[in-house]
Amino acid sequence: MRAFIVATLLLGASCATSSGGAVLSPREKAMVALQKGDTAQAVVLFDALHAEAPADLDIARGWAEAHVKNGTSAGVMTRLGTADTAVAHYVRGLILFANAKEAGGGAVLAFRKAVEKAPAEGELHYRLGIALLESEQYEAARESLAAALERAPQRTSWHLPYAKALHRVGRSRDAIASIRLVVTSDCTAQEAATGKALMDEIADPFAGFPKAARPRLDQALGWLQVADVPQQAITELEDILREYPDLGVVHALLGLAAARVDDAGRAMEELKRAIELSPEDGKAYLYLADLYTARQRSTQARELYEKALEKNPTLDDAWFKLGDVAIERQELEKARTAFRTAVRLRPENWYARGKLAMVFQLEGNWPAADRELKAELSQRPDNLEAALRLGLLHTEKYMKVKPAADRQAAQAEASRWLEKVLEEQPENALASRALERVKQP
Repeated sequence: MRAFIVATLLLGASCATSSGGAVLSPREKAMVALQKGDTAQAVVLFDALHAEAPADLDIARGWAEAHVKNGTSAGVMTRLGTADTAVAHYVRGLILFANAKEAGGGAVLAFRKAVEKAPAEGELHYRLGIALLESEQYEAARESLAAALERAPQRTSWHLPYAKALHRVGRSRDAIASIRLVVTSDCTAQEAATGKALMDEIADPFAGFPKAARPRLDQALGWLQVADVPQQAITELEDILREYPDLGVVHALLGLAAARVDDAGRAMEELKRAIELSPEDGKAYLYLADLYTARQRSTQARELYEKALEKNPTLDDAWFKLGDVAIERQELEKARTAFRTAVRLRPENWYARGKLAMVFQLEGNWPAADRELKAELSQRPDNLEAALRLGLLHTEKYMKVKPAADRQAAQAEASRWLEKVLEEQPENALASRALERVKQP
């Protein structure tokens, strides 16, 4: 976790990149130099920026990081001398934190002084909270991070270290609520991955599992998840339950294995028992919801998917399936949230991205649908299904938009993607009909 904490403690701001030949501001140039590893240039640029705006915390943070990475932070400490301002203490804290030996001592002291000088500044409380978290002062970290979020509630990503602190002081339900807030917001892929890793720590179903039974459990997991021989897994799991009948996770796995061999009655019985024994295990609710989905009982399935996500908001399969239920019920806003969260948690999941594109298309948001499909093609250029979807998307747009320029652009895009599909699949009737439609005068 230290790598995440160090990353958040230093720059932690949106980095600017040049695009389309746009002229960058001095601040953007400094950030780009830092991103590219040109630390000498970054130091020069940030020195000038800090001299012009010594009270700007974003610049001060970049200034500290540039000097740390350039190996010239000692000079900054000398220049700061005995300055007794919030920014001076803030920069000292950032530099000291970069040294693991000082992360929990000098850095904490520096950030405390910064907070004393500017108690209304959420950024300073946040940095103090991160340093306290790294030094395993969890209750103090929780208090500082809570103070930071009170002052800057829009900083959603700050809920990740806050969730870690909450978990460490025994407030796991509150920690889970913070993780959910992050993964359902417009977070980055890295933040989603960090939230997922933290949730795995909180919701470890094998914590406290009897050591004597662990080899048999590993064998059962091998049969179930690797070899895909569920009947053998059932034999191993039943053997464990004869000795340890109240292990909720074993009942959940047994229910999953029973479902794999089409024994729905037993699967339901085992999963309900798992929920009784381990009511905080989100996966048991997910597996049971899948059984209801298979029986076309969407109301019960939806309730269980929601319950699974209440217990573990990083279950991307639950978000995906909840999205399917929402589409069935024509609840497009809920479907969009569900599929978007599923994509955020597992960006390589083409099925979730494709469903999200479909929801955008149903809402008439063609640019968003186009973006999602092209994101998939950027990763898998040979995905003809995505290419066909793009062709059909722009065909629909061509049929519905009124301005001539928009119709012409949609016609060109539709033709491009449909012709690409027909090059590989000349017998594709759907693509052929759509191409004929956009070629009509």
